Amino acid sequence: MNFQIVSDGACDLLPEYTSRNNIKVVPFYVTFDGENYMKEGEGIGHDEFYRRMAEDHEIPKTSLPSTADYIEAFMPYVEDGIPVICVCISSKFSGSYNSACTAKDEILEEHPDAKIEIIDSTLNTMSEALLVDELVRMRDAGLSFEDTVKKADDIKQTGRIYFTVGSLEYLVKNGRIGKLAVIAGDKLGIKPLIVMLDGDITLGGVTRTTEKAKKNLVKLIKKYFEDEKLDYEQYRFLVGTGFKLEDAEAFEKMLESELPLKCEKNIESRIGTAIGCHTGPFPLGVALIKRYDA
Repeated sequence: MNFQIVSDGACDLLPEYTSRNNIKVVPFYVTFDGENYMKEGEGIGHDEFYRRMAEDHEIPKTSLPSTADYIEAFMPYVEDGIPVICVCISSKFSGSYNSACTAKDEILEEHPDAKIEIIDSTLNTMSEALLVDELVRMRDAGLSFEDTVKKADDIKQTGRIYFTVGSLEYLVKNGRIGKLAVIAGDKLGIKPLIVMLDGDITLGGVTRTTEKAKKNLVKLIKKYFEDEKLDYEQYRFLVGTGFKLEDAEAFEKMLESELPLKCEKNIESRIGTAIGCHTGPFPLGVALIKRYDA
C-alpha cells in the first residue's frame, strides 16, 4: 500500500464504500439537546435523524472532530510506517482541518519521520466524496504519495456543488448562510440555488418550487461548462440528497437526460448528519470534479 487515505466525516461516504476501499473516516459529532453528542453514524441513522428534523422540527447541532480523534486515527498507520493523506472539509466551514494539522504536529514531535499530509479540500459532502474517490483511483493506479498529493491539490480547485434546500431555515439558524443572508429575512419559503466553489457558498438564484430549482440547477451547470468551454467527459458527477432518496434518483435522470454526462453509481454516499444540521432535511444537488488523469 502506497499510503492510507483518511477523511473526515464531511465526505458523507457510506460504510459500504469506505470498507470496500479501505478509507478511514474520522466522524463529526451531532446533538439534538446541546449536551449529549453522538459520533456521526453511531447512535442515530440517517432516516431517524432527518425524520426528527422534518417531522418534529428539531434543530440539531454539530461539533468537529478533535485533535485526539485524529491522533487516534493516524497513529496505527504511523506506527506501521504507512504514509497518510487526510482530506478535510473546507476550512471556511469547519475547524476540522485545524484539528488534523494539530494532530499531525503532535505526532511529528515523537515520530519525526512520519509522513502525514493534511489537505484542506475546499470542498464539502459530495464534492469531498469525489475528491476522496479520486485519491482511491490514484492509489489503486500506483501513484506515489507525493504525486497523489500534488494532483489532489490541482483537482480540488475544480470541485463544485450545485444544490438547493427545502428552505433557508437551517442555514440561517446555524449561522452558515454567509453571502445568502441578504435574501433571507422573511423569505424562508423560497428555494435557493446555491453554488459551492473555492471553499465557500454563493447564491446562484432563487425560485419558488423544488421542480423549478432542479431545472435551474441544470441550467447553471450547462452555462458553467459552456462559458468555461469545459468537456463533460473530463469531469465526474455525483448526486446527493438527505431525507428523500427518490429525489436523488429523479434528479440523476434529469441531469443525464438534459446534459451529456453520467452520474457516479458506485460511490455509495448520502448527505450525512453533520452537513444535514446546516442544510435541513431536504438538500438536493450535484457535485462535480475534474478527473485527475483527464
